[in-house]
Amino acid sequence: MGFARTCSVALVGVEGVVVEVQADLEPGVAAFTLVGLPDKSLVESRDRVRAAVVNSGGEWPQRKLTVGLSPASVPKGGSGFDLAVACAVLGAAERVDPREIADLMMIGELGLDGRVRPVRGVLPAVLAASEAGYRQVVVPEQTAAEAALVPGVSVLGVRSLRQLIAVLTDAPVPEEEEPQELGRPDPMLAGLTVPGAGMGTGVAAVPGAGAGAGRPDLADVAGQRAARTALEVAAAGGHHLFLSGPPGAGKTMLAERLPGLLPPLTQQEALEVTAVHSVAGVLPPGQPLVQTPPYCAPHHSATMAALVGGGNGLPRPGAVSLAHRGVLFLDEAPEFSGKALDALRQPLESGHVVVARSAGMMRMPARFLLMLAANPCPCGRHGLLGDVCECSPATVRRYQSRLSGPLLDRVDLRVRVEAVSRTELTGGGAGAESSESVAARVQEARERSAARLLDTPWRLNSEVPGHELRTRWQPVPGALREAERDMERGLLTARGLDRVLRVAWTVADLAGHDRPMAPDIAQALQLRTGIRRGVPVAAGEH
Repeated sequence: MGFARTCSVALVGVEGVVVEVQADLEPGVAAFTLVGLPDKSLVESRDRVRAAVVNSGGEWPQRKLTVGLSPASVPKGGSGFDLAVACAVLGAAERVDPREIADLMMIGELGLDGRVRPVRGVLPAVLAASEAGYRQVVVPEQTAAEAALVPGVSVLGVRSLRQLIAVLTDAPVPEEEEPQELGRPDPMLAGLTVPGAGMGTGVAAVPGAGAGAGRPDLADVAGQRAARTALEVAAAGGHHLFLSGPPGAGKTMLAERLPGLLPPLTQQEALEVTAVHSVAGVLPPGQPLVQTPPYCAPHHSATMAALVGGGNGLPRPGAVSLAHRGVLFLDEAPEFSGKALDALRQPLESGHVVVARSAGMMRMPARFLLMLAANPCPCGRHGLLGDVCECSPATVRRYQSRLSGPLLDRVDLRVRVEAVSRTELTGGGAGAESSESVAARVQEARERSAARLLDTPWRLNSEVPGHELRTRWQPVPGALREAERDMERGLLTARGLDRVLRVAWTVADLAGHDRPMAPDIAQALQLRTGIRRGVPVAAGEH
């Protein structure tokens, strides 16, 4: 009787659970039994592993073989267990020393010829292994750079099962031929991306601070001084933004340039974003680490599951998680399903989303900056000079009410975008600031807020609870008088007052003030209510 064990990782959303892979050989009729709550793709590993071992020069044991995946109560799926199953079987058959594989973490799919194919989710899997105390992992060669992002872990990238067997038995490591022809993409990378889940969904790593060739630049936007300022405030404090205006005014252009105002991701943030994109299959091949804030712009036909996560079996990351630490842009927001929009309310408050399905529950990160854009009515001409709108008042009210009050109450900045004039459009953008100069001010404002919040669990003004703003970080005495009057008149809710305070702190950080003063509060009120307060609302005028 032979027994061996090694380890792999089961992914539940973007979190990993260490799984012990055990192989037991007993006398009896040759059979291969796989237990431990595997899904269909994992059950099929029996045939993949048998063929891979034989085609790698090994001898398949002709005895009763039982492979167990422990803990048995955790659902397990995918082909990433193939490598661990194969090595556990070889260890039980004493083809390799069982002691050599007992403390190894193995992740990878096996082809019938013994080649090791890459799988999605390597980074969160190795992070889980590191947290569990494992210091040696074996992964496919194509994902070795992704696994090496985890500090303190020794990574071995292999191209085939033959190479791994040679390493474990101290034999000369055979050279494997390059599988692709020169100039053609590597077919082994096909499993890393989900078809249709790439650039076509609006998921893209948009540059951080600075503008360069081929990157969207804020200087390209004609006019819209108030909207540009709202973009700057949103980027500096992490505030959600709603732009309303006629078609062609530049709402989408502004949204595409918002990620360029955000600072580059920190190392911890980059690991969080990369883990989500790796699991979702949108991590670009050859780019193991996402270092710039992501930008996700789903179509308005997206379902609630597509936005917050879901799918058959265990839920998959949705748009709110793909936009983690970046921007989620919902163009034509009233055209989205009302249920899908209201599902955003929880992640907007908590920074994560919990999706419960019959197959299990999953918690995914969702700390994103939401930007909504909408036309004033179905035809888009309501409020324009000349009264050319063809929509009835009831139609306009019904269209605008598709964005619920509780959702809009969580949006800090609401700006009316006016149609661009001929002078602004043909002026060649004279005097328009570039993304680089605005991003520099955003960076300075974030540094001021970070210094103030240094010993707290919060990083941005938008994350600070209202109680703390009212007691610990108060504005200049008397500065809130106008906001209090708006609350008494019903223009602000209690949550709205807290959000005005948060925006006021961001405005003060941009202006270099130690505490929000009356003009800062007035500008925050104007950005939230849309009612002019006699303060300048233009880019760079704080």
